[in-house]
Amino acid sequence: MKEVKKAYGITPASMTIWNADQTYNKKGMEKYLDWLLANGAQSISVCGSTGENIAMNMEEQREIIGHVGDYLQGQVPLICGTGRYDTLNTVKMSRYAQDNGADCVMVILPFYLKPHKKAVMQHFRDLRAALDIDIMIYNNPWFAGYELTVPEVKELVDDGTIQSIKAAHGDPNRVHELKFHCADQLTVFYGHDYAAAEGLLCGADGWLSGFPAVLPKQCRAIQDAAFSGDVKATMEAQNKIQPYIDYFFHDKVNEEPHWQEICKYTLQAQGLDFAGLPRKPLGELDAANKKKIDKLLADMQ
Repeated sequence: MKEVKKAYGITPASMTIWNADQTYNKKGMEKYLDWLLANGAQSISVCGSTGENIAMNMEEQREIIGHVGDYLQGQVPLICGTGRYDTLNTVKMSRYAQDNGADCVMVILPFYLKPHKKAVMQHFRDLRAALDIDIMIYNNPWFAGYELTVPEVKELVDDGTIQSIKAAHGDPNRVHELKFHCADQLTVFYGHDYAAAEGLLCGADGWLSGFPAVLPKQCRAIQDAAFSGDVKATMEAQNKIQPYIDYFFHDKVNEEPHWQEICKYTLQAQGLDFAGLPRKPLGELDAANKKKIDKLLADMQ
């Protein structure tokens, strides 16, 4: 059985670095991973939503998982997004991740067809029977269309099916309830971007989302203050990124700019010129939004 490193702490939902022709950029990805680790990342997640897993076929996903696992060589815990709609291919991708350096697989609830809860619970139990490493439920109602309740999650914890969860709704109360009912049996990651201070203060074991992938140093400051129990320092650190949060979620016209486009430019603006663009149909930010981000980042210093 593989020796599993427990994922914890600041965990970037890493972006995927593409070449100009939209193929996978291995060297760029390595530089990006180095930057994340140098700026406070404690675990790494790949091939999740921020990593554009929806834009990959299974062969590309295996290429990325295999490359990152080989490059990191166990420096930090590695979480790989492996969830598909169907159980068969979720198991196949998860086994590949297990064999190529993953310490944990992050599995979104079966999406699009929105199966009934009995089927969903069995989906995770079938995956457990096929794996030795940890399983993280990716509880994201925005992308899956529904989420497991705390009692449903606890049932899977109590029978040994899952070991962690990414609570991606955004409401910190989900962290509070999960930790209250499951305690240390379940590693809980706050999984959104606008209320991480509150999620960490009410018991999250880490923060796994897009902001740690583009602002790792600032996110680490919020977490470290929260873990020290210093509420005032936590909120001060949170307030430093609040203008960016306000822009990210609210400064839009007809849903533009898209958050993927914002994230990619946020990396470029911090010197990661190789970060490139999201895969089409998304693309490059306009000049006005680039200037807004430049100012927001300058004001964080």
